Amino acid sequence: MADRNATTSWTGDLGSGSGIVTLDSSNAGQFPVSFATRAEDPAGQTSPEELIAAAHSSCYSMQLSALLGGLGHTPERIDTSAEVTLGKSGDGFAITGIALTVRATVAGADADADTFQQAAQQAKETCPVSAALTGTTITLDAQLA
Repeated sequence: MADRNATTSWTGDLGSGSGIVTLDSSNAGQFPVSFATRAEDPAGQTSPEELIAAAHSSCYSMQLSALLGGLGHTPERIDTSAEVTLGKSGDGFAITGIALTVRATVAGADADADTFQQAAQQAKETCPVSAALTGTTITLDAQLA
């Protein structure tokens, strides 16, 4: 398996400083970040929480696809959103929760919604990003479309 890399170049203090996140492995782009846009209106900038949400929603979708496929139910479409919440924690901040919302169209699974729900829950527990975030409460709302 391959390693993936990103780099952030930051200038200034937390309140007025800013940075650029570069997705090095894929060369997919550079994205501005600042604490002001992290904690308030994003104003066209990304944040660590948004990047975690992107990682989690894509990882979860891949894991659910693999599990359903292994059960003989190839998904036609899986739409996963991840909402990562940043909140106060003591004197600082913490990711206080992640809400996964999944809507899937799966051939043959309509007749077996329980199988879909079991696979959806298993994907939440076993996707590598979920596993890396075990100290965070992760909720799941999974439904067949």
